[in-house]
Amino acid sequence: MSDDTIMLPCRPEPIAVPASQTAVIVIDMQNAYASKGGYLDLAGFDISGAEKVIQNTKAVLDVARAAGMTVIFFQNGWDCDYVEAGGPGSPNYHKSNALKTMRKNPALMGKLLARGGWDYELVDELQPQPGDIRLHKTRYSGFFNSQLDSVLRSRGIRHLVFTGIATNVCVESTLRDGFFLEYFGVVLEDATHQAGPEFVQKAAIYNIETFFGWVSTVADFKGAFGQAEARREG
Repeated sequence: MSDDTIMLPCRPEPIAVPASQTAVIVIDMQNAYASKGGYLDLAGFDISGAEKVIQNTKAVLDVARAAGMTVIFFQNGWDCDYVEAGGPGSPNYHKSNALKTMRKNPALMGKLLARGGWDYELVDELQPQPGDIRLHKTRYSGFFNSQLDSVLRSRGIRHLVFTGIATNVCVESTLRDGFFLEYFGVVLEDATHQAGPEFVQKAAIYNIETFFGWVSTVADFKGAFGQAEARREG
């Protein structure tokens, strides 16, 4: 066991998490998903929980960086012509609510989740710091057609701690794909928010803790790794 390993309180049981082999994955904390006037808001989803996710993620990242963890920010979206989104031959074309919203309201074309636009950018409160990593993704899972797996393996990372939006879509999809690639995934349930009604959050958390990973809280993460850092400094 690594010298910097902490037993993190989780459901269904605590898990040993070595800080040097852990990355905090911040999923899609963009204006699109967390800001008034962003894609989720325009598509009719409730984003009232986004501010709590922003503040809790900030607290998590402060502790994670101090503990020596890698921090990775994901941004979801496509080129301004939406070639990366796929055409009618792609299921993404038919299931993406952003694409469907733009087809219903052509005035939004080129504005939602288009790289270089306000919607695509990370919220002001969560900006990468020196040493953090920023990755682009074109589908729900952060492992799909991205450098994530190679970035993690090159750093010897096997443990992933998730925050972000949406728990039931991109967070769960990325954690699931990580499970199949032998990564240990922990989601901090109060640093994530669902797309859809509240029961969706509970269902996603149940699915993760029962089948694909572990579930913890911001307080438990801060308590475990914050105390460990304080002991090292002492």
